[in-house]
Amino acid sequence: MRGGKSRAAASSKDDTKVAGKRKAADNQGKRAKRGKAGKDPNKPKRPPSAFFVFMDEFRKEFQEKHPENKKVSVVSKACGDKWKSMSEAEKAPYVAKAAKRKAEYEKIIASYNKKQSEGSSGNASPEEEVVEEASKSEVDDEEDGNGEEEEDEE
Repeated sequence: MRGGKSRAAASSKDDTKVAGKRKAADNQGKRAKRGKAGKDPNKPKRPPSAFFVFMDEFRKEFQEKHPENKKVSVVSKACGDKWKSMSEAEKAPYVAKAAKRKAEYEKIIASYNKKQSEGSSGNASPEEEVVEEASKSEVDDEEDGNGEEEEDEE
């Protein structure tokens, strides 16, 4: 058999390919298990953009003109088309409102970040804080229990 491969050699290469696929699948599984860090429910929400400020007002007007419409997609499409057709001068009041809301948000988020950095566990989520408190109390209980037993034995 010149230049040909034996069946054993071919099957061992296939086995390594399969093993490589398994390792890749295992690595993907490990990545998926980590997940994202939990969101802080007390964190202030970001302010709406100029388009969303416009959209709030446009929805009200559109619902008054078309009360029979129940589809969100129709309202959204009409709003997007209207926004695209508006000039910069027509968009200016919405841009100004959005800028004002953004300035207020930046003040609020600055104070929020300051409070987070001043806290004892600023980066920990509320769930982690509960776990830390529970573990501290368990340790304190064990130390108290050992101290009492030593006094009883003496």
